[in-house]
Amino acid sequence: MTAHPVTRRTLAAAATLSGTGLFTSQPATITFKPGSSGLLINHDGLTSPLPVHHSAVSSQPIHPAFAAGPARSTNLAIGATVIGTVEHALSALTGMGVTDCVIELEGPEVPILDGSAQPFVDAILEAGLKELGTTVDPITINEPLTVEHNGTTITAKPRAQAGWSITYFLDYGDGAYLEPQAITWDGSPEGFKRTIAPARTFCMEHEALALQSAGLFQGLTPADMLVIGKDGPIDNAYRLDNEPAAHKLLDAIGDLTLAGRPIQADIVATKSGHALNHQMARALALTEPSA
Repeated sequence: MTAHPVTRRTLAAAATLSGTGLFTSQPATITFKPGSSGLLINHDGLTSPLPVHHSAVSSQPIHPAFAAGPARSTNLAIGATVIGTVEHALSALTGMGVTDCVIELEGPEVPILDGSAQPFVDAILEAGLKELGTTVDPITINEPLTVEHNGTTITAKPRAQAGWSITYFLDYGDGAYLEPQAITWDGSPEGFKRTIAPARTFCMEHEALALQSAGLFQGLTPADMLVIGKDGPIDNAYRLDNEPAAHKLLDAIGDLTLAGRPIQADIVATKSGHALNHQMARALALTEPSA
């Protein structure tokens, strides 16, 4: 498959946001700075910048409540330094076409802000984007590539034209409070800003109660985060008709950034979460470049 080079872009100026980590409840500040060496993370606990790459994914849970379950966030680490919940910030960068940026983080976790990628997108656009005058070859594939686990799947299909797309199918099964829903992103910054970035992280009512019992979200109410009960959002309202599926796709975009280069493929994810997203990022990164 012929690779169509991707124009490298960075920020024209720095952009800073501050808030609180969702799982640690600790203060956090993130600053996006212009860069020219890919996506890098700086943190006080690191002796050198950490490349955003699947090899840095940490299996260490950001909170002990997740020790025995599937990943609920994407965390990167070197040694004892864990940088938590990076997926929304990475999704905003990739969604807006940023290939090069230095991400500076103060605190153990990226601030959750409103639970979506919208604040990151707004800050990036306010700072402005700048082309670097060079290109990077995307990852391409010559045949479909699939990863799967317990009925969840992600398939990347070869794409002849430039760019990429992702479709997400959400289905929690019979009796769930959420009806099956799907959404497709066409790979454009405009589409990301309009239909993906506003989608907030969410959980079911029983999950929220269990997590609060485990010591999480003590200062939050359903008005502060999207908690879905049998009649829909509790003390809240959807921003988008398919907001849960859109947020799952938002997470997937951020997680697939860990492949390390732009992707030229059409991707279909069915009921996938962070762990399977990481597996696909790894599989794509290990694919031999095609001429």
